[in-house]
Amino acid sequence: MDWRPWLERWSEEWIRAADETEKLEPDVVRDRWLGYAPATRATVEAAEERLGVRLPPSYREFLLTTDGWRDAGIFVWRMSHASELGWVRDLQSYWTEWDDLTDAEDGETGPVTRGLLISAEADAGILFLDPGDIDEDGEWAAYSLFSWRAAPPVRHASFRALMESLYAEFHLMRQPDGPTHDEWVAKVEQARIDALAGAVDEAEAVFRRAEEFGITRARLLHAQLLCFMGRDGEAVGAFAGLLGEEGVSARALFAEEFLPLMFLDHERRYHTWRSALQSVVAADDPELVLLVAEHHARRRRGEAVLSSFGNAAFDTAVHDALDRHAGDPAALRRAVLDALPLWTPRTPDHIAPVALLAEPALAAAFEGDHGVTC
Repeated sequence: MDWRPWLERWSEEWIRAADETEKLEPDVVRDRWLGYAPATRATVEAAEERLGVRLPPSYREFLLTTDGWRDAGIFVWRMSHASELGWVRDLQSYWTEWDDLTDAEDGETGPVTRGLLISAEADAGILFLDPGDIDEDGEWAAYSLFSWRAAPPVRHASFRALMESLYAEFHLMRQPDGPTHDEWVAKVEQARIDALAGAVDEAEAVFRRAEEFGITRARLLHAQLLCFMGRDGEAVGAFAGLLGEEGVSARALFAEEFLPLMFLDHERRYHTWRSALQSVVAADDPELVLLVAEHHARRRRGEAVLSSFGNAAFDTAVHDALDRHAGDPAALRRAVLDALPLWTPRTPDHIAPVALLAEPALAAAFEGDHGVTC
């Protein structure tokens, strides 16, 4: 990897996103660079000789680009210089207890204990590389571990993958303007078009990655695909979290598309905390609470919970399919698929007829089907 251009972009975005309460070091502001001078090959080789290992390629090239790094993500304030590298068990041995939460078997040395510590200052956490987990390219698995997560160390395939994750974390939490944000906005728009054309798996992968960079629109689009992937509980939870977001057209899809699913999810799932429907009510938004109350009242009166399945032509075709193929899920599914060319989105962010899944017979016909194209 050619580290320098990417790290320069990261530096520029970080500096631009910094608020006035952050005291950036003068040389960072002057040089527009979160890193340091490159380590010399002699310095890296000396560290390798001291440690008794050859460092993995992506990390070695990183050090030869910058001997350490400031602000890796939000919770790592400084990464180690080559001269500071050492084993977790020697430098911060108390972290080795976290191997109890890893897949290490009894009597086996776990990734934390054998890990190479590469972070110098962090918020109750560490970054480390695992020399016991090496791929065909010589890359070591890389981990982040923070005590406040109360979870096992998070594994990444390489140091490069770890850095990419930390970069995404920065974007998620700081939302900096710039080329990276613009590129992801463009990717999400293309994925929306691809999803409508039937490339659902490819679009889902883009939406998932864009969410990691804080692209809110991707969460709305992704939630609709999740409904047709047998993950409707996850979908309605994600959708409920979007209703308070500014600049997102989630509300336009709430009453007719997702609210009926929230009722079904609330009734059939066991929730350790509260359901998506309860979360909406707890937010105490008068407009949303009124819609929930009206929907609940219609259900109690035994009335239709959906005013329609979408635009008039599609709604008529779906009701006709339900009348003609009641009791035959395969035929019902075929009839609705045949009607899909009639469907039109309610909003520019509407990419799937989620309302179909609020009808039990249709939900059964499309259970686990992520091949629905519109």
